[in-house]
Amino acid sequence: MPRSIWKGAVSFGLVNIPVSLVSATSSHGIDFDWLDKRSMDPVGYKRVNKNTGKEVSRENIVKGIEHEQGEYVVLSDEEIHNALPEATQTIDILAFVEASEISILHFEKPYFLSPEKHSEKVYILLRETLKRTGKVGVANVVMHTKQHLAVIMPLGDTLVLNTLRWANEVRSAEDVGLEDLDAKVSKREIDMAERLVEDMTESWDPEQYHDTFEDNVMKLVERKVREGKLETLEAPEQEVPKRTADVIDLTELLKRSLRGTRTPPENDDEKAQPSKAKPKRTSTTRRSSGTASPKGRKAAK
Repeated sequence: MPRSIWKGAVSFGLVNIPVSLVSATSSHGIDFDWLDKRSMDPVGYKRVNKNTGKEVSRENIVKGIEHEQGEYVVLSDEEIHNALPEATQTIDILAFVEASEISILHFEKPYFLSPEKHSEKVYILLRETLKRTGKVGVANVVMHTKQHLAVIMPLGDTLVLNTLRWANEVRSAEDVGLEDLDAKVSKREIDMAERLVEDMTESWDPEQYHDTFEDNVMKLVERKVREGKLETLEAPEQEVPKRTADVIDLTELLKRSLRGTRTPPENDDEKAQPSKAKPKRTSTTRRSSGTASPKGRKAAK
């Protein structure tokens, strides 16, 4: 079960509802590692001076904002910290508006609002009031030192907080040249289009839609693992440290095991499972399928 990322209270008027925030989404994707094709060593990121091409150490990096071309205002970490909004433990509802007035372009990331103990009654009161009035609450909240505009709205038996993009982050139709669309459409064409939409209408079922790219890449990874197409890096032999007779050197045992012949899977279920362990840099063997990490999918954010 996902853990709460924030605890505080929803506040409107003199009413306070103790709540916690739980992310309503999770992120997935293919985790590609960068590798040197000559040795299968991992390739990392470097902080590089764009003019000289030389690497810059962390202590020589400062933060600046370009004022005019070639001119920067440098800000210290302390100055940036002082500019951050003050963190509070309240979600302050500023106003209630019609739900239909907020454009879908403003919605950013949803969270479930979970009532804390002994606050269920007030939680339900707000939920039912929003349902009956068709309104949502526009609120301010600070999470992870960042100030957010948000909207609180009912969803089934729950309340959901959805962070909103600020007005200057959303483009209008005029900004992208869509304000003067002009083409005549006949009634016959509209009628035919409506019939087509009606024929293709079905109940919304998100489970039937999949990320086919992720599925296809992981099938390819699993097939290459079954076929033994794994790129291997043999590191230079290192002197085994002396140890007492009753101490087992687990690292050495793993090294020896990895040098041995791979035992083929005994059943189809085992064949379908790619290795999920990501070996450390110091291991004598690095596995990879091309450039895709066998672990495949990123964990939820």
